Amino acid sequence: MADKVREIERKYDSSGGDLPDLRDIAGVATVADEGVHALDATYYDTPDERLATAGITLRRRTGGDDEGWHLKLPADAAANGDARDEIHAPLSDEVPRRLASLVRVHTRDRDLVPVMRLRTERRIRRLHDADGAVLADVAVDRVEAQRLHGGDSATTWAETEVELAGATPPAFLDGVERHLLAAGLVRADVPSKLARALERTRPRTERAGKTRAAARRKPVTAGDHVLAYVRAQADEIVRLDPAVRLEAPDSVHRMRVACRRLRSALRTYRNVLDRAATDPVITELSWLAGELGLDRDREVLSARLHEELNALPHELLIGSPRGQLRTWDNAQHADTRRHVNRVLDADRYLALLGTLDTLLDDPPLLPAASRKPRGVMRKAVLRDLDRLTVRIDRALGLPPGEERDLALHEARKAAKRTRYGAEAARPVLGKPARRMVKRMKSLQTVLGDHQDSVVAREALLGLAARTHSSGENAFTFGVLYGREEQRAAAREAELGKVWREVAGRKLRAGLGG
Repeated sequence: MADKVREIERKYDSSGGDLPDLRDIAGVATVADEGVHALDATYYDTPDERLATAGITLRRRTGGDDEGWHLKLPADAAANGDARDEIHAPLSDEVPRRLASLVRVHTRDRDLVPVMRLRTERRIRRLHDADGAVLADVAVDRVEAQRLHGGDSATTWAETEVELAGATPPAFLDGVERHLLAAGLVRADVPSKLARALERTRPRTERAGKTRAAARRKPVTAGDHVLAYVRAQADEIVRLDPAVRLEAPDSVHRMRVACRRLRSALRTYRNVLDRAATDPVITELSWLAGELGLDRDREVLSARLHEELNALPHELLIGSPRGQLRTWDNAQHADTRRHVNRVLDADRYLALLGTLDTLLDDPPLLPAASRKPRGVMRKAVLRDLDRLTVRIDRALGLPPGEERDLALHEARKAAKRTRYGAEAARPVLGKPARRMVKRMKSLQTVLGDHQDSVVAREALLGLAARTHSSGENAFTFGVLYGREEQRAAAREAELGKVWREVAGRKLRAGLGG
């Protein structure tokens, strides 16, 4: 079993000497000396340091009050910049299977081996407020680092670390920092002890090489811009893998959207990237998005049905519809979560990641990739808009029913493709592309709500049948079914007006069409 906590801390270079009087920090009432602790940590990574490159640390540590295995992952992009997510597991001789699975997206087929041993002498001062609550720990560390893989070099240094207690607001770090900087400490330019140890024990020629390899030039050509967008989505899939495994809120949805954005870019810009190489990747991205969709669609459907059920007048709640829905939802959730984890552990998923790496390392560029981006990307977006127009016109020309529902769903997918193609072109096309993205979102809202209604009606039929077979009254689910029919009809009636606003001449003219 692994426990996850959000760690918020900052590190400072210091001589390891005495700290300034910490009682002078605003909000601090008392400072308790927690004594000296001896910590011994062995860090694990692949031989080519894939975890360190991704800003991830995995260690086995003894000593202190939290000995055991610690996996530290970069926090969500929206989180505080000083934050990392730390997952704990009990002390054992081998890397816990749960932690290994959380970094498999990076390790792939490589073994995790000991790469560094850090022995730390840590003196802790604990800061309390006037009520006695813990605000933060300030630790002065003397560190000895020994490289265990790829050489036998060693290094030592001293640093000061400030880690917030769970309930302390992140802004408190700023007050502590002002106090430490005034005393002569300097903000560390490395994110972790391991990063400092690896850099200090790495050959000088290798350090320079890594710096040069990490630099990415500013996009110039059409190929540069398309690849920048493709790379961002591929990176997002990898970044979200641990969050999906940990069931972080909205993580499945965001990974699925990254798959769709990447797939759409490969389709839209087929004049830039050779389809012979990208079509197999598109097929695999469609597979992954579909597998992730089982859990995401359940999540959306469940929220929709609970909301509609809660909005019904009490007199229309016959029997125990809330209990029936809750039982159905719990069973669906358990099944889809297990399925998602099986997908992320599958060889097919890892093969897709490897294929994306190859595609980005040696992109199959066509002649248009070397041209100026504006004309190439504008033409691609307009082609998508033409495709969307054909699908919308076909759907609007069909009578209400199953065939029209399918046609509207196809139009919705075309709207997403047009949106993501314009999204990739925003750095080049500017305001017209931003306007296109905005209008495609409004169209997606109408088409998406219609499709959600189609799916909801299918689920309501199943819930009604299940409720009836258990001997209860299914009337309430019939009421919800009728409301969904009305909602879908309203969206269909709204579509023509929205489409006229979306696909006006000004939009096409703004893109140069």
